[in-house]
Amino acid sequence: MNTKKCIRIKEQVSSYLFLVPWLLGFFVLTLYPMIYSFYLAFTEYTILQPPKWVGLRNLFIMFIGNAEYPRDERFLNSLFVTLRFVFISVPLKLAFALAVAMLMNQKLRLIPFYRTIYYIPTLLGGSVAIAVLWRRLFAGDGAINTLIKMLSGGAINPPSWISSPIFAIYTLILLAVWQFGSPMIIFLAGLKQIPQEYYEAASVDGAGKVKQFFAITLPSLSPIIFFNLVMQMISAFQSFTQAFIISGGNGGPVDSTMFYSLYLYLRGFAHSQMGYAAAMAWVLLFIIAVLTALTFRGSNSLVSYGGGE
Repeated sequence: MNTKKCIRIKEQVSSYLFLVPWLLGFFVLTLYPMIYSFYLAFTEYTILQPPKWVGLRNLFIMFIGNAEYPRDERFLNSLFVTLRFVFISVPLKLAFALAVAMLMNQKLRLIPFYRTIYYIPTLLGGSVAIAVLWRRLFAGDGAINTLIKMLSGGAINPPSWISSPIFAIYTLILLAVWQFGSPMIIFLAGLKQIPQEYYEAASVDGAGKVKQFFAITLPSLSPIIFFNLVMQMISAFQSFTQAFIISGGNGGPVDSTMFYSLYLYLRGFAHSQMGYAAAMAWVLLFIIAVLTALTFRGSNSLVSYGGGE
């Protein structure tokens, strides 16, 4: 065996050795749990007893039900609550993030400082501490109601927002929109890539700021808007911490903040129904995959990559 071949073999062995930690993590912490959870989705498993195969019964209970196995109305409610949260919070969040990104794209003093300040809510937004603070802000005797009463001179008696079946979900939507930092940074990077010559030519042709926004900014940012839309939609479907803390862990009031992930947690850990929870997890994966596929399909006519596509 010549020297060059020995060196090549050693390099290949070294490469595989460096890959071993990642491969172990992938197979042990990702692939095996996914396969096992897929199996559990078709079982009745309460942790204390071995899994019992029940076939499609978990899915049957979720969507159809009968006299023996009634349909899980709380599951359907959690799905509708989550869809409502996603379809309201994601567009608002992206619109707000784009508006702030355009402001942060101005050539003004202290812009780096302002960008940092506006990004801080994203760093803190998913934490338990911020959720607790949000719960106190929107409580019946919280700072928001105190401010409303002060400004109205006591003429308005606002409700306890987090205790109202009508308004509780909107406090969570507001919290989600407040965490606009990540899409803002991505939008800002996209705005930096738009040639200023486009705007100068449009100004010469008499186009105002509004027309420039719809004719230049939005088409140029369409790939970034699409990316942010997909990422934020997936993230919104998995929202858990905020709903758990603000609702006290029960999705209240009257299940108005019972997010899908929160209900999955309650069925799996509070009620020890791991088989049912695993089935819910795979249903969620399917829903996200379908909506993502539809988003990709719809992007064909809306997203411009600047190369004629």
